[in-house]
Amino acid sequence: MNFVIIDVETTGGSVNASKITELAIYKFDGEKIIDEFVTLVNPEIPIPEFIVRLTGISDQMVTKAPKFYEIAKQVIEFCEGCVFVAHNVAFDYGMFRSEYKTLGYDFRFPHLCTVKAARLIIPGHESYSLGKLTRALGISINGRHRAGGDALATTELFQIMHEKDQERLIGLIQTEINPKKIHPNLSIETIDGLPQKAGVYLFYNEFNKIIYIGKSISIKKRVEQHLNNTKTAKAIKMIQDIVRVEYEITGSDLIAMLRESELIKIHKPLYNRTLRNSVFSFGLFDQQNEDGYITLKVESLSKNDAYPLIHFNSRKDGIEFLNAKVEQYQLCQKLSHLYKSQEACFHYTIKKCAGACVNIEHPADYNKRVNQCFDALTFEGRSFYIIDKGREKVEKSIVWIENGVYQGYGFAPYHFHGKGPDAFKRYINKQKEDRDIKTILNLFLRKNEWAKIIDL
Repeated sequence: MNFVIIDVETTGGSVNASKITELAIYKFDGEKIIDEFVTLVNPEIPIPEFIVRLTGISDQMVTKAPKFYEIAKQVIEFCEGCVFVAHNVAFDYGMFRSEYKTLGYDFRFPHLCTVKAARLIIPGHESYSLGKLTRALGISINGRHRAGGDALATTELFQIMHEKDQERLIGLIQTEINPKKIHPNLSIETIDGLPQKAGVYLFYNEFNKIIYIGKSISIKKRVEQHLNNTKTAKAIKMIQDIVRVEYEITGSDLIAMLRESELIKIHKPLYNRTLRNSVFSFGLFDQQNEDGYITLKVESLSKNDAYPLIHFNSRKDGIEFLNAKVEQYQLCQKLSHLYKSQEACFHYTIKKCAGACVNIEHPADYNKRVNQCFDALTFEGRSFYIIDKGREKVEKSIVWIENGVYQGYGFAPYHFHGKGPDAFKRYINKQKEDRDIKTILNLFLRKNEWAKIIDL
């Protein structure tokens, strides 16, 4: 597999409003550079002074350089059959697509981002900007903010990751949507124009019926994943049925989860069949055993008719959560179904369990800690607002809980909270609570300890 490691310099920071002034492409075969293509480009528009200061590329330097349309065919031929690689690939790949779009050509290549790859394969760095990351790795850049220097440094970074974990690196390649595999009435341009923001998205079929509802922190990325998913017959059938995509930007991932749950229950989409009644499939259940101890167990909702203390997306999430609570409240592994034994649990042998598993600790003492754990799982009786991101920078989102009951959510101007909590209610769209809503809120508060809470 060959890769083209690319960097571009442009007239500005906006993909749609900028033009390329320089590009560098290094063809890499997994071991070494086998070819290169580096050139200045005449953008046919003036280069802003602050860009000249940043890159050193001036109008005079590009006067005799080729215009993009003059090298467009050569670039395509050079990149043919390769994976497009760049540091912050969204920008460089976006610039290529924009330049080719003005020429009436739909530029589409499988692509990979070395920022995302580096975060996974070489974690723990303070910054993943090209300058700081390469400096930390001992990679020198000869010509920072010039396409050739930055592209060569990116190539060295890519080689380090390729040698360290080739399988994971290859797994990060994003493939483009194949127009032949989607419904002929679904516009690729529409998909390209989807926002990379948090929100919900809705798929419609040719009969104008909603067939799937989802949520994501990046609507565009998640929709593209759906349209590239050919792993199951169900996924392929859904791709072929989609003729229109609509979306709602929420800004907040919490609001997206709440809105998704609400819409699924209203519309009951065909391909959300497993989500019609609940978006969670596992729960934490409690039961008192014959010795008077409260036992805990993570179990599938389909295997237990009782109402769970808390819900989870997966068994793995539930087990991780329960393990943490066993540590926090010094609960018994055996009574929490985390340690199978006829004798004492492992924690008892290292003095982290007081012996409930072998009837040494009195049930009342043990159950007191279990109930303390229960109390921390809920917000029964509490009244508060959760303040989170808005749809734009000028607003915030609000979720209202009154006496432990979810009241709804809304959006307010960024500085609204200066007026005091009593003024928040005017921005709320009233909603009904159900078990999924309560679980979503609990899940969010557990995983986001940084969340801004305003108590009433």
